[in-house]
Amino acid sequence: MSRLEKDQDIVLLVDDSPESLGFLTTALEDAGVTVLVARSGEAALGIAQRVAPDVVLMDAVMPGLDGFETCRRLKAMATLTHVPVIFMTGLTETEHIVHALESGGVDYLSKPINVDELRARIRVHLANARRAQSARIALDAAGRHLVAFGANGLVLWSTPQCNRLLERSGVDVQGQGAMTQRFTDWLGGQTGEPAQGSGFELALPGAPGLQYSFLGLVGGDEYLFRLSRAQEEGQEEVLRQQFGLTLRESDVLLWIARGKSNRDIGEILGLSPRTVNKHLEQVYTKLGVENRASAAIKAIQSLQTPFEL
Repeated sequence: MSRLEKDQDIVLLVDDSPESLGFLTTALEDAGVTVLVARSGEAALGIAQRVAPDVVLMDAVMPGLDGFETCRRLKAMATLTHVPVIFMTGLTETEHIVHALESGGVDYLSKPINVDELRARIRVHLANARRAQSARIALDAAGRHLVAFGANGLVLWSTPQCNRLLERSGVDVQGQGAMTQRFTDWLGGQTGEPAQGSGFELALPGAPGLQYSFLGLVGGDEYLFRLSRAQEEGQEEVLRQQFGLTLRESDVLLWIARGKSNRDIGEILGLSPRTVNKHLEQVYTKLGVENRASAAIKAIQSLQTPFEL
């Protein structure tokens, strides 16, 4: 029998059919994984609260809580946002497949299940999830304020530093309210793929505003943003003193850190592109860097200390 990604992966198998559970449990255990069994959506949620699986195999049609709603509730758990959910369904209509993917599933298999195909799908999705999780752990360790949205506006993942900044700004971390609306408004106004450095601001009553700067698409379906305080007072002065910049150079560096292009900076500050470039050359020299990305990182690092708890 072929092995899966590693020994002792935990698969949560959710199906109301005893025959399917028995058949699939045997096939998965032969592949070297630990199988947790749930005969209902409610039971699956209870198990997941105690033990986080590495992958979930979900029957779409079950009495009570169906697979689609169960998947949505699993994905709302912070410990399971990265866990792949593969649907098993006899429903082959496009609308049902779309429903499975919209509820948070990454893939689907049509019944009757082909065991070799099932193992292959699990192996691929486990590997993808681990690579993505490793990258997010690295970003967390770097102290970056990053958040990724799905095309529907819901938050797919965010770093702990980002969560703290959102909480202090009065924003729902799960992005079900104003943040979702601002993102979908921004995305709806784009023609083609959004430009890196574009973005939006969000300010709730009585709380400091936030600037969301678009960094790019991850995996083709995750819209990744860097967060910073919007127009925070005194940031230019912090940069000026930290790096020995002139006032205009600190203005340029601050907008570089906010993801703006030279053209945008020129329009904001009333400068020609040539003048912006001249200021940037001086900024690079004083910061000891060779490009705008390195300059932005240095600026962000010098400004983000107040964000930390």
